[in-house]
Amino acid sequence: MLIDTHAHLNAEAFDEDRQEVIERARASGIRRIVNVGFNRETIPSSIALAEQYDWIYSTVGWHPVDAKDMTPEDLEWIESLCSHPKVVAIGEIGLDYYWDTSPKDVQDRVFREQIRLARKMGMPIVIHNRDAHHDVVQTLREEKASEVGGIMHCFSGSWETAKMCLDMNFYISFGGPVTFKNARQPKEVLEKVPLDRLLIETDAPYLAPHPYRGKRNESSYVRLVAETAAEIKGLSLEEIAEITSRNAAALFGFK
Repeated sequence: MLIDTHAHLNAEAFDEDRQEVIERARASGIRRIVNVGFNRETIPSSIALAEQYDWIYSTVGWHPVDAKDMTPEDLEWIESLCSHPKVVAIGEIGLDYYWDTSPKDVQDRVFREQIRLARKMGMPIVIHNRDAHHDVVQTLREEKASEVGGIMHCFSGSWETAKMCLDMNFYISFGGPVTFKNARQPKEVLEKVPLDRLLIETDAPYLAPHPYRGKRNESSYVRLVAETAAEIKGLSLEEIAEITSRNAAALFGFK
């Protein structure tokens, strides 16, 4: 049984066949899915999805790409949602220096506010990091994020960066890109990540694994990520499934 620790099944890409995609995931041995709400539009639909299916959970947070749109009232709203029984983390939050949609100083402020909220609420955080490795690590240190820990979502950094995140109580999560034939660095990092800190995800509908690269991703494809992780670690698919599911349960408090 597998757990997809990061998906966006409430995205428009699934509007025509969402139920079928979810049923395929269940039939493929996906035990739980953590669906990510990351702005004013996606948070309500993510929670609604989690309320509809007892094995789907939700996160709530504000994505750095949308940081310029977040108001103090939005932060209060996120705080109020943290008590929802299906909300298991704050995220995805972080820094994104690739898409030039929110000024860096605004991203930094919104990131720090949400880390502080997570510490206040005692909830793990889901980190989005794109082309901002140094600043993400520095901010996590300065804001004492190790008190709550969380996930480095779809990790794309170096082993040196991974080590710093591991030291701050974070799990390292890998998605479709680790299956790509030319993905040398992600494969090398996965090989070194301790088994008790390893997670897998899809980020569906984005970043589909090989052989679906460039197509719509879905949660059932997390099995392909697990197969790659098993190959790299020299373990069976069943062992990787058990290990990563146990890690996800420990982080999110699944029963």
